[in-house]
Amino acid sequence: MKLSTLLIAATCSTALFAQTTVTISTGPSNAMQSYYSMANGAVSSPALAEWDIAIEVTGIAGSILANTANGVRVYKAPYTIAQWAMVDTTGLASTWPAQYNSETNWSAGAFNQGLSSAFDLGWGTYNPVTHNIPGDSCFVLMLPNGAWKKFRVDGFTAATNTFAFTWADLDGGNEQSGNLLRSGFPGKDFGYYSLTGNAVVDHEPIADTWDLLFTKYIAFVPQPVPSYYPVAGVFMNRQVSALQVDGIPSASADYWGQPFSSDIDVIGYDWKNFNQTTFMWEYAADRTYFVQARNGDIWKLVFQSYGGGANGNFTFTQERVGIAGVDARNNTVGFTLFPNPSQNGSVQLVMDAPVTGGTVSIHDASGKLVAQQRLNGSASTAPQTINVQALQPGLYLVRMSGEGFNATSRLVIE
Repeated sequence: MKLSTLLIAATCSTALFAQTTVTISTGPSNAMQSYYSMANGAVSSPALAEWDIAIEVTGIAGSILANTANGVRVYKAPYTIAQWAMVDTTGLASTWPAQYNSETNWSAGAFNQGLSSAFDLGWGTYNPVTHNIPGDSCFVLMLPNGAWKKFRVDGFTAATNTFAFTWADLDGGNEQSGNLLRSGFPGKDFGYYSLTGNAVVDHEPIADTWDLLFTKYIAFVPQPVPSYYPVAGVFMNRQVSALQVDGIPSASADYWGQPFSSDIDVIGYDWKNFNQTTFMWEYAADRTYFVQARNGDIWKLVFQSYGGGANGNFTFTQERVGIAGVDARNNTVGFTLFPNPSQNGSVQLVMDAPVTGGTVSIHDASGKLVAQQRLNGSASTAPQTINVQALQPGLYLVRMSGEGFNATSRLVIE
C-alpha cells in the first residue's frame, strides 16, 4: 500500500471521521447475503437460497462456486465427460472427498479444486490459443432439497462468451442443460444459476458498489474437532484489502507500516466464539480491523456483537481514518495464483486490474525472502508465469508490489 497517497484528518472536518455504530442483518438463520459499502451503507440483501452455483464472469480463472452454505454438496467423480453415462456413486462415501469453495480467494470455487497443471481449472482445461475451456470432468452433487445429481460443465466458448453445463439424475433421467452468458452480468463478479429452478439468477450488486459481504458460509474449523462447519462471517470484495491488529486497545490501534492482505477472509468469522458452557457469544479482545475500500479510503472496524441465528445481526463501529489520493485505486490491486497448491514448479499470476511493472517477492514461513521476480512492463491482466521450481514444499507468502500498489496472498508448494 502506498501510504503516501493517504491524506490524514488534519485537513478534514470532524464529522468526516466520526465513529458510527452499524448493524447489518443477514436475517433469522442467516437466510440472506448482505452486501455492504463502507461509505454508503447497505447495498442489497438477496436470499441465500436463490442460487446453487455461481460462475465468475471476469478474467480467465473460470471459478465456479457452490452454494455449500445452503446445503449444496460437491464431489468430483472419477469419470471423464466421455464416461458421463457410466457415472455412479460407488466409492463416494469412502474415497471421494467433498469439495468446498476457498475461504481466501474468490477465484477458487468448489469446482476448481485438485488442479494438476497451470491451465487446469478443476472442471476443464483452458486453451491459451482459442481461449475456450472445454469441460473434462464429472461431478456428483447433492442439492438443498436432498436430490442427488450428476453434473458436468460442458465448457466455456470464447466466441459466444457463454458457459454451458448439464445435470441429470444419477441414472441419467431428467437430464437438463443450462447456459450462462457472461456479458449478461455487466460490472459484476459472478453470474448465478439455480439448478433446482433451471434459471439464471441476478444475485449480487455491481462490484463497484460494495466492499463487504456478510454471509453464512462453510469454513474449515480447527476446534474442537477439525472439520468443515457452517459459520457466519464477513468476506471482502475484490480490490478490497484488510489488516487485523490484535493485542492493542482499539482506541490506540493503527495501520502504519503494516501489510494489508487481499485474502477475502481477513475478517472472516473468528472474531467471535460461542461459549458452550455459558451459551453466550464471546468476542476477541482488543481486535481491530482496518479495511481499505475499493476507492482507497481506509476504515477502522471494531465488532461489538453478533445476534446468532435468531436475527443474524452483525453490530460494529466504523470510522474512516484515511482518505485516498487521486491514484489510490491502484493501491487495492489484487491477484490470483493458480494452481494453488502448486506441484509442477510454476504458478500463473493473474491481476485483478492492469498494472505496469512491479516485483513479485516470495517469503517463507519465517519471513525470509526466498525468491523474487520482476513482472513484465505491460499494463495488462494477462497471466504471468512465476518460477517456483527451487522452493521446498511448504507455505509461502507472495507479495506483489510496485508504484502505487501492494498486495499479498498465500501459496502452498506440494
